[in-house]
Amino acid sequence: MAEPRGTHVPVLLERCLELLAPALTRPGRPAVHVDATLGLGGHAEAVLAAHPDLVLIGLDRDQEALAYAAHRLQPYADRTHLVHAVYDELPAVLDRLGYPHTDGALFDLGVSSLQLDAADRGFSYAREAPLDMRMDQTAGRTAEEVVNTYSAAELTRVLREYGEERFAQRIAAAIVRERAKTRITSTARLADIVRDAIPAAARRTGGHPAKRTFQALRIEVNGELAALERAMPAAVDALGPGGRMVVLSYQSLEDRIVKRCLAGRARSTAPVDLPVELPGTGPTLRLLTRGAEEPGDVEVAANPRAASARLRAAERIDPTQRPPGRKRRVKALHQPRALAPGHSADNRPQRTQKWGRGDDDDDIA
Repeated sequence: MAEPRGTHVPVLLERCLELLAPALTRPGRPAVHVDATLGLGGHAEAVLAAHPDLVLIGLDRDQEALAYAAHRLQPYADRTHLVHAVYDELPAVLDRLGYPHTDGALFDLGVSSLQLDAADRGFSYAREAPLDMRMDQTAGRTAEEVVNTYSAAELTRVLREYGEERFAQRIAAAIVRERAKTRITSTARLADIVRDAIPAAARRTGGHPAKRTFQALRIEVNGELAALERAMPAAVDALGPGGRMVVLSYQSLEDRIVKRCLAGRARSTAPVDLPVELPGTGPTLRLLTRGAEEPGDVEVAANPRAASARLRAAERIDPTQRPPGRKRRVKALHQPRALAPGHSADNRPQRTQKWGRGDDDDDIA
């Protein structure tokens, strides 16, 4: 199989391997690792090479990427399962393959190198291509359909929510105006429309003026954020005790979903004033990174596509290591102080006048 255009360099590869390693070394049995976004197979190949007994389950919605990854991972074919699926389908895939849980999981989110570099896929605003943007070219609507059929209000919503585009309304109006003349079918024409809709002063900073619009359309076409919202808790639930998950995000909307899921599972759900943790309320994850880690200057210089990467990782807590009813560190309850004359319970001066209508609402915390 021909090498894809450009050079595929897995992002933060050594750090991913370092974080996953403790979970993928299992005495007495081969570990099971899920690469939920297989892509061109760079991370998967490194994991398989580092762990000779490991079983890999690789998911990707892009059949072209799956075909290339299968070719690349051929030396490990006897211990790989490559599946055409979106990552939120992980529970069904595991059930079908007969694996009750996993030891490791990796999510490398966003658009892959193959999709960016293939001119006919329509992901890039930098080259002429049909407006497609589907990660799975066998199903779903294209970006061309979205651009030419959504109302101005719908386009504005997509650009604001998924592209965080401050000129969303202007761009949407320009798209509707231009498509009335002739259907918008190419990436180059859409990029020109977006550029012309943005004020000249704003075009001089922040990179290509169409990048947020293209990001927003890609997310809308592929339902990426909705799928991620479903996939993250499902992947955490699939981890066995001591299992580890690593997630690479490339924009704030993805990272926010990942952070919310991992941080939420790393906290106790018991009422804060209870001195002991009730059964089933303890945290199920231990965070392995302090916030989101970023690539260093050396890696960004070697692989510019790594520049926006943010890495988060967590480990599934073994419930046998956390007996129910363990003591919690709880702050002492606030003891009310003696009230000064003429003061209320919160130690503010008591009101001696009648307030105007509605003024009390401003005083409610």
